[in-house]
Amino acid sequence: MRLLMPALFLFAALAAGCDHAPAPEPVDAAAMAAFVSAEETWRTQRRERLVAADGWTSLIGLHWIERGEHFVGSAPGNGLRIAMGPPELGLLALADGQVRLTPAEGAGVTIDGQPASGTVPLRTDADPMGPSVIGFGGGDGQATVIERMGRLALRVRHALAPTRTGFAGLDYWPADRSWQIQGRFVAHPPGRTIEIASIIGGSEPLPNPGVVEFTRDGRTHRIEAIDEGGDTLFLVFADRTNGHGSYPAGRFMDVPRPDAEGNITLDFNRAYNPPCAFTAFATCPLPPPENRLDLAIEAGEKSYRKPPHS
Repeated sequence: MRLLMPALFLFAALAAGCDHAPAPEPVDAAAMAAFVSAEETWRTQRRERLVAADGWTSLIGLHWIERGEHFVGSAPGNGLRIAMGPPELGLLALADGQVRLTPAEGAGVTIDGQPASGTVPLRTDADPMGPSVIGFGGGDGQATVIERMGRLALRVRHALAPTRTGFAGLDYWPADRSWQIQGRFVAHPPGRTIEIASIIGGSEPLPNPGVVEFTRDGRTHRIEAIDEGGDTLFLVFADRTNGHGSYPAGRFMDVPRPDAEGNITLDFNRAYNPPCAFTAFATCPLPPPENRLDLAIEAGEKSYRKPPHS
């Protein structure tokens, strides 16, 4: 992985000085070392999450569930044919908004880690407890029911997915402290939402607590924030590097919530690709018009270069 060598070289050059050039601005060696270490740690963790057994690179299928009963498995003839797994996994039924699974005999199916038998109601990812996890293949495979745009789908993962076993690694622009920018959060009236389109079509309103303002090269830019809960705000943005170094459909960034005065820190070195950069089976949000920046953000994660065989 290309990490932070350019930053280290810059630090070494500044520390060494030069007899034929004006004295450089003082460099805070401790601050630079902390910056380098923090960015490297973040990139390592980012990769680990992607290639985890249940990470985005493990996706092997997204199957929309219609009302009625559907056999699930890898054998031909199944109504929902999965790419990897037992020939017959079970019978999936959707009625009155509830999905139920009746595992096939001998398929070795588990639900939330426990052996499954009979007909089991399944939670979706909209449930506060999270989705029920259907396990198969000795734990290598798993499936969950997700809800998107009012529809239900079976999302399937496998530890031996080609996108995971053949993962090509991540590429970044050189880490640059100038892309750590102090911005300002301007709150919207409570309850405001913003329409966010999806790569699968349609759009949905998401909580929009405020807008993040920041200045770069003397110009002020704005990114509408999405609140998904937790300690961070979620930014979905596009910039002039899209299709010219970064992923064409835009990038994501998680930022800490603002302090009491509305100050907020944006680290564009940690801008990252949506899951759709790595798999065809994700349902990614797209940047709203308000978040399309007239700015080339040459920082963070570059477009993923898939292996030739994928």
